[in-house]
Amino acid sequence: MTCLDASPPGSDRADRPAARTVHFGWAVLALAMGGFAIGTTEFVTMGLLPEIADGIDVSIPTAGHVISAYAVGVVVGAPVLAYVGAKLPRRALLIALMAAFAVGNLLSAVAPTYTSLTVARFLAGLPHGAYFGVASLVAASLAPAGRKGRAVALVMLGLSIANVVGVPAATWLGQNLGWRAAYWVVAALGVLTLSLVAAYVPSVPAEQGSSGRRELRAFTHVQVWLTLLAGAVGFGGLFAVYSYISPTITEVGGLAASTVPWFLLAFGLGMTFGTWLAGELADWSVFGSLLGAALGMALVLALFGVVAPAGWWALPVLFAITAIGSVLVVNLQLRLMTVAGEAQTLGAAMNHASLNVANALGAWLGGLVIAAGWGYRAPAWVGAGLSLLGFGVLLVSLRLHRRAPASVDAA
Repeated sequence: MTCLDASPPGSDRADRPAARTVHFGWAVLALAMGGFAIGTTEFVTMGLLPEIADGIDVSIPTAGHVISAYAVGVVVGAPVLAYVGAKLPRRALLIALMAAFAVGNLLSAVAPTYTSLTVARFLAGLPHGAYFGVASLVAASLAPAGRKGRAVALVMLGLSIANVVGVPAATWLGQNLGWRAAYWVVAALGVLTLSLVAAYVPSVPAEQGSSGRRELRAFTHVQVWLTLLAGAVGFGGLFAVYSYISPTITEVGGLAASTVPWFLLAFGLGMTFGTWLAGELADWSVFGSLLGAALGMALVLALFGVVAPAGWWALPVLFAITAIGSVLVVNLQLRLMTVAGEAQTLGAAMNHASLNVANALGAWLGGLVIAAGWGYRAPAWVGAGLSLLGFGVLLVSLRLHRRAPASVDAA
């Protein structure tokens, strides 16, 4: 893989080993806290979708569009903020991104109408991709030699833990104190994160020679586009199911609404396990992991459609869906950080942009088949089809790589 050290030649590199010793653990914790906050706000909307729909007086499929609005914000924000922030010191950029994130969630908490909530969710999504991209680069630059991949995985682990602790807790809070309470909590987490980043992340300057124009060069690489497309399509299957998990569990599975947080917990545990597994599999083969995960995702999504009426039996299948999905997420991140060349910031940020295209696509297609009267099991079949399409894109990428092996590290 390409070197991820963000320090320019002649900077404080001589002092870096000491900085690693003193700051690395706390710095990664601070960066992972941002992932925890982002993961909580991204997924809690799905768990509270019926309550949000009631609160703003729209149908559940219509309320699902606020999920898509957040995803569109991520897609728009990742390239724009990577371009604008290319020359900025990375710690300052992270603090600014978290401040914007907190404001977006504050506006979500006070939004009085469907339209204002949709706009607020779009604004809350803008810093998402850029934060993860910059945080991944900072963590990698601070990591000891040979542990850069693990450092990136630790940052991503904040997103996983959010789905174990943050999302179930915020869902419970939203069910008992009103859905707005969840967004108030997330806004507070954003403020906590920017405070931790300011306190514990050492100054990391932008890479020497970095500019918005250089970052845009990432879009000249065919393998970058194929990797983004594989994530945007292949990962959409997970969101087709998860966006409507609450009504699926209650209306199809016949379980009480109070059981929904348990399914969200299974989602988070699967994500945590999958993030760990992704690191292990990446040591074997990044690209092999992507192919296996895409195919496995199609199979378990189809299985979910079969077992959804069986109530609790759907829980371990949801665990498997998210575990396999996390293997996709981490290895897509690692691949983009390789194939983007010198456009490190944009390449890293665009992973979450592509995944939120998947979020928007999955939620939209899932809502379409539900609104068409096909029921809450139908999104699982849509999801399986999307995963197979993502698998096909990866096969095209592999074929091109074999024709020009010097052009990309398929690892």
